[in-house]
Amino acid sequence: MSSIASVRVAPRSRAGRYSQADIDALDSLARLLDGQWRIPGTSIRFGVDALVGLVPGIGDAATGAVSAYIVYRAWRIGVPTGLLALMAVNIGLDTVLGAIPLAGSVFDVFFRANQRNMRLLRRHLHANRAAF
Repeated sequence: MSSIASVRVAPRSRAGRYSQADIDALDSLARLLDGQWRIPGTSIRFGVDALVGLVPGIGDAATGAVSAYIVYRAWRIGVPTGLLALMAVNIGLDTVLGAIPLAGSVFDVFFRANQRNMRLLRRHLHANRAAF
């Protein structure tokens, strides 16, 4: 009769290592979503989020899923739950209010949830750089 030994595995910490290249890649994604292009003759910038948001039904859901990737990476780095919740609220507002036809795309241009989230992430990393 064989017995199966119970193996206890220590939970893996979600706090991971990150590099400047990782943060730069997330910055590039946020810029693509929120501020890749400029409206000629103005200083107003817009990104894929505002354009794809014009597609009824799936546009804002699709960009909301991509935006969630930034929050996921922040979670993997070890950002505190409260800050992750604030980042998620930014994405939720962007996704829900962005779904309003036409006015939602205007909202996307000015709210820029992804760039807000990157500022929050950078501020957290800067304040806690000794801890990482």
